[in-house]
Amino acid sequence: MLATHAPVTLIPRIAISKLTAFVLSLSTTTTTTRSKSSGSVPGLTDFNRRRRSYHRGITSMAGAGSASVDLAGESNPEHVTGKWFSVPELRLRDHRFIVPLDYSKTSPKITVFAREVVAVGKEEQAMPYLLYLQGGPGFEGPRPSEAGGWIQRACEEFRVILLDQRGTGLSTPLTSSSMLQFKSAKDLADYLVHFRADNIVKDSEFIRARLVPNADPWTILGQSFGGFCALTYLSFAPEGLKQVLIAGGIPPIGKACTADDVYEAGYEQVIRQNEKYYKRFPEDVEIVRDIVNYLAESEGGGVSLPSGGILTPKGLQTLGLSGLGSSTGFERLHYILERVWDPILVSGAPKRMSQFFLNAFETWHSFETNPLYALLHESIYCEGASSRWSAHRLRERFECKFDAIKAVKEGKNVLFTGEMVFPWMFDEIHALKPFKAAADTLAKKEDWPPLYDVTTLKTNKVPVAAAVYYEDMYVNFKLVMETAPKISGIRLWVTNEYMHSGLRDAGRQVLDHLLGLINGKKPLF
Repeated sequence: MLATHAPVTLIPRIAISKLTAFVLSLSTTTTTTRSKSSGSVPGLTDFNRRRRSYHRGITSMAGAGSASVDLAGESNPEHVTGKWFSVPELRLRDHRFIVPLDYSKTSPKITVFAREVVAVGKEEQAMPYLLYLQGGPGFEGPRPSEAGGWIQRACEEFRVILLDQRGTGLSTPLTSSSMLQFKSAKDLADYLVHFRADNIVKDSEFIRARLVPNADPWTILGQSFGGFCALTYLSFAPEGLKQVLIAGGIPPIGKACTADDVYEAGYEQVIRQNEKYYKRFPEDVEIVRDIVNYLAESEGGGVSLPSGGILTPKGLQTLGLSGLGSSTGFERLHYILERVWDPILVSGAPKRMSQFFLNAFETWHSFETNPLYALLHESIYCEGASSRWSAHRLRERFECKFDAIKAVKEGKNVLFTGEMVFPWMFDEIHALKPFKAAADTLAKKEDWPPLYDVTTLKTNKVPVAAAVYYEDMYVNFKLVMETAPKISGIRLWVTNEYMHSGLRDAGRQVLDHLLGLINGKKPLF
């Protein structure tokens, strides 16, 4: 879908770099194809009313470690604070909150974990709060080992809260082992529907009400999927927000399901990324063809993986998920491929894939530790409609390019795929096999609750600044530029200096630029 823009190869690098100083102040004149009343996330309106009532009765102290008080005035240990500990130049402490699985009704409770981070010596200083929303879905917040990057920059003026989004890290984690407790696929699917952005926002509001003094609004920083959550926050709980910072995370909005738009644009961008990769590492063309031939000719159409799964040509192509879209992804992919074969130590010994390569393949995706990503990935694009395995369906339109075996036979480059989850992965990846039926149930689910309110976004009053990466493989530039005009007052920083991993690679610079946009230190035009 980027075809409407000049190809990157035709634009001088220095010209695009000037985009780093190009800031757009957008009005909201774009109409939407979907209209619904403001604040329609089930349970959130009532929750906010109860939260305000709660704070009329108590004073919230920063870092208070005592039990909270519920509306009935009874002791309720819903917030437990740990002791301060140190890493170089930072002080940290843990917070655990007991929250409802389902805010709309009486339901089981789960734990949500957040880690508070300040610069050394600022433990008792009064500072504004910044909540960090991690990319994903299904990945925990950062674990700082020292001051550095965006966290160090944020701690210069904020008290930073690193959230483990529900189901990840220490927030009642949904792991490949813990999910085996469910007796049926339906039970698991019914549980998983509560782990999208709408409930992440409700958890965030629950935490803000108990952690921030006087329940004041806070600043949020959303990376990738965290930016999607930020727009959900702006849609349904803007009163909790002082400022919103987004890095590579503006979602498509305005349709019941935007997954097809995402993957249609995604396949086109992935093809371009493959072209760049093979230009960088031309020797890998034959290496990848050789691997595909070996896998296709192996018994069962693939090679057994250490965990018990199977590596097939289609599975090999999924290395593009991490290898094609980040700043060092090309290099890491190349270094994995260069060690694919065992050496022949004895004359006549058969050709075999190395254990190094097979282990590297399995650790590349993190499905063993973070299966929630695969289970919920397409649902993040659904509001009132099913995804119906969108990436799999859309692949058929591009199969002439992504058929690995056919590509080898015709002497063409084997293309890696991008940020796509396919149903056959639940057959081939050992950690995902037990959850195939649940994944299929989620792919067919139609009654997903809303994630965005376009009407509210068009009248937004919260300052928003967003870094938009021109060559982003995960969050398509063209789709971002369709959404941005629907968010009143948003200021965009469009750049090709960084890829999707900009906040990780140059966190201080990226955060500093976003704060400059928010605080008026950068020019409007």
